Amino acid sequence: MTQNEKSIPVIIVGGGQAGLSMSWYLCREKVEHIVFEAKTACHSWDDERWDNFCLVTPNWQCKLPGHPYKGKDPHGFMVKQEIIDYVRGFVNSFNPPLREHTAVTSITRHEGGGYRVVAGGETWHAKHVVIASGAYQDAVIPGYASAIDPAIHQVHSQDYRNAAQLPEGAVLVVGSGQSGAQIVEDLFLEKRKVHLCVGSAPRVSRFYRGRDVVDWLADMHFYDLTVDNHPLRDGARDKTNHYVTGRNGGHDLDLRLFAKEGVGLHGTLETIRDEVAHFAPDLAENLDDADRTNADIKKSIDTYIAREGITAPTEAPYVPVWEPDGSNAPLDLKAAGITSILWCIGFRPNYRWIDVPVFNGANKPVWHRGVTDAPGFYFLGLPWLHTWGSGRFSGVSRDAAWLASQITGKDVPVA
Repeated sequence: MTQNEKSIPVIIVGGGQAGLSMSWYLCREKVEHIVFEAKTACHSWDDERWDNFCLVTPNWQCKLPGHPYKGKDPHGFMVKQEIIDYVRGFVNSFNPPLREHTAVTSITRHEGGGYRVVAGGETWHAKHVVIASGAYQDAVIPGYASAIDPAIHQVHSQDYRNAAQLPEGAVLVVGSGQSGAQIVEDLFLEKRKVHLCVGSAPRVSRFYRGRDVVDWLADMHFYDLTVDNHPLRDGARDKTNHYVTGRNGGHDLDLRLFAKEGVGLHGTLETIRDEVAHFAPDLAENLDDADRTNADIKKSIDTYIAREGITAPTEAPYVPVWEPDGSNAPLDLKAAGITSILWCIGFRPNYRWIDVPVFNGANKPVWHRGVTDAPGFYFLGLPWLHTWGSGRFSGVSRDAAWLASQITGKDVPVA
């Protein structure tokens, strides 16, 4: 151990919902630990979401350990400030050993066993390390963006707040996942002219046969399905989330309806050169695939209803309200009056500060249920770490309890 090196049994990196859930179980088990958070416990909800952001899953799925949703609207969808209040209430409920504004800059193997962690200029030795910093550190913006005329304002989804933040004029939104589809609606409701580059993200209906689709899927035990039993296995982690919204009580996001009402739809963006956007010829395919996924989910619900003998209202099959004309023409941004580009194409994880052999050739961490081959080194809060809810309020508690059992060597029940 080097001079001035401090020692502690467990270090948790990341003070979001995952790291805090891990801390909750360790506090309950009386395991000494510390949580390092580079910013603040609520910063991602406070600083990286737009003003009208809301959950797309119903409130009853908010199940942080010892802190389930207790409001009056379990089938509603918390808006941004309510989410912040919920997370802060969780922090205040057990007073974790949290060090905010303390970034971890290096993790290496320790010659005495365990790991050496450098955080906030201090050096620590820990037998166990839990990486709960998430998979969304580096915003993805294509390299050619730097060659676009600086007169066109560019912003990533994590920095978008509202339509008033953007200069007057039309907006090109790139990416149709959850963020892109919801931001298009946000802009559209503010009477902005919007063009959307539609990718391969699937969609799902908000309600079907009298209930929220999430309620049906919960009854069908979809949220208990583990990645080991998923048809795609590890490939489930690479799938984009289905777009839908909880705004104003929740409803479908149908990109075809947006198009019918004036939103310009285009295929996947290939490049922007000399302020002209060029698209892949896949708009019709992407829309059809999204609708097909939605139809398949409905069929699985129909099968469940029939098998269980449930009485439920019937619903007519979906009929597309708009079809693309197949032109696939390039879009001259200036001629279209586009003054802003909103990049909604996701994030990349940043693990460059971890020098521990837990990554594969693609620099992705390798684990089983969060446990790596490096003794005492774990990941938590990542998509499909174990189930669909692993990176969400609904399932992170179960994963944290499991890792707590690995650390303590005894069964740790889920709260």
